Amino acid sequence: MASTTFDVYDTTLRDGAQQEGMNLSVADKLAIAPLLDELGVGYIEGGWPGAIPKDTEFFKRADKELDLRTAVLAAFGATRKPGVKASEDVQVRALLDSEAPVVTLVAKSDIRHVERALRTTGEENLAMITDTVAFLVQEGRRVVLDAEHFFDGYRYDRDYALRAAEAAFTAGAEVVTLCDTNGGMLPDWVHQVVTAVGEATGGRLGMHAHNDSGCAVANTLAAVSAGAVHVQGTINGYGERTGNADLLTVVANLELKEGRELLAGTGLRDMTRIAHAISEITNIAPFARQPYVGSSAFAHKAGLHASAIKVDPDLYQHTDPLAVGNDMRMLISDMAGRASIELKGRELGFDLAGQGEVLSRVTHRVKDAEAQGYTYDAADASFELLLREELDGARLAYFTTESWRVIVETVPGDPTDANAEATVKMHVGGDRVLATGEGNGPVNALDHALRKALLPTYPEVERFELIDFKVRIMDTQHGTDAVTRVLVETMDTGAETTWSTVGVGPNLVEASWEALVDSIVYGLLHAGVEHRG
Repeated sequence: MASTTFDVYDTTLRDGAQQEGMNLSVADKLAIAPLLDELGVGYIEGGWPGAIPKDTEFFKRADKELDLRTAVLAAFGATRKPGVKASEDVQVRALLDSEAPVVTLVAKSDIRHVERALRTTGEENLAMITDTVAFLVQEGRRVVLDAEHFFDGYRYDRDYALRAAEAAFTAGAEVVTLCDTNGGMLPDWVHQVVTAVGEATGGRLGMHAHNDSGCAVANTLAAVSAGAVHVQGTINGYGERTGNADLLTVVANLELKEGRELLAGTGLRDMTRIAHAISEITNIAPFARQPYVGSSAFAHKAGLHASAIKVDPDLYQHTDPLAVGNDMRMLISDMAGRASIELKGRELGFDLAGQGEVLSRVTHRVKDAEAQGYTYDAADASFELLLREELDGARLAYFTTESWRVIVETVPGDPTDANAEATVKMHVGGDRVLATGEGNGPVNALDHALRKALLPTYPEVERFELIDFKVRIMDTQHGTDAVTRVLVETMDTGAETTWSTVGVGPNLVEASWEALVDSIVYGLLHAGVEHRG
């Protein structure tokens, strides 16, 4: 059960959506909100109705389409304008019209912003806070006040910042959230200010941190240590500039390190899945090295680590990855020792215990391959094929290649008129096959030709879709004679599984061919396809 005295407040749909390159539609927000509710947060800030048409529509549709079990919706807005009654301010009325049970008001708490940005007096700003909070409370709304630029304002004019917070509490605000809007605070500073404000006001304080100094999570934890009982943040640390405090990291730290119960239900164990699901909706790739939920969060590469992990995983992990729905991974690289290979094999379903000769061969082969430019820590599928080859004594082959070639034709001065043609000669299903494919480049043409050759015998290939393609030049000092490495990520659209393969060669096309062939072979293997030939 979530804490009833501590608030976990998510602002992904509003503050997180201000991230450069992110553009959430109403449908996107309606898809993300149930995931946040499933995570178990207490509050979901939906946006700014009245100021942003999409947010007005979101609240209108949310009332009919969302069935939130644990979270409540909060509408975000500003205090009344200078010289206008709160009851007559159009945007304040829009907050009421949203039907959100909670309203979060942003208010100036730095006298410099009051005078230069609002262009009003300090006293009028305090009246704006008092009038707006009191009006909304009178209308039956619960109010959270976000004290914008509070820390900078407090350090410039302590008395005025405190008066702004006190005005909100006196008017009926449940929480005053102290905002590090510019993101420049350090944890010690935050702890000092929150402690002082708590002693001066006696009210429930919150923390809203931005990550411009790289301290958003640390600052949020410092605020909690100083007595804050309300934390705001975004999933995956989304937000403008360098982002907001990553709410997932904040909550995981508080629950796992301090024993608090903040999320409702099983939210903590679903954290990784939900983080990645939201990444799909926002169309922003997950950050592999994100704490707790990143794919590299519990990935181990060094052989020394692997030897210890084989004895006790806790020796090199700060917490159990299953607690946040993640998993431990072993990365295979030139740093790998026999223990790394054994653990990676176990992860892939192979029991290599006691097979010292195989482990030695695989270890040496991996080290030699990485010296040539290969990388297996991002290409599990290619590593599995290598491992199977060492175990079986032969390379798994659904087909054999006789030869292939690519011709690229370009009309100078007209880049739109470039095209490529590839021809492959193969032995598939007992027959010699010649297939030709065209594409908008040599790799695309080669991919088409390969698929055309295989489809009559292996129709499963139709389901395999190339979803990512990365190229890296390994030794740039050799210029156009440099070794090229290609990483290919493929999806089986039927099984909704993905895998990555690697190829290395003296040029892009040869490296791509190796990665493409590995991708097809691995896909057929895991689709349960038997050799047909």
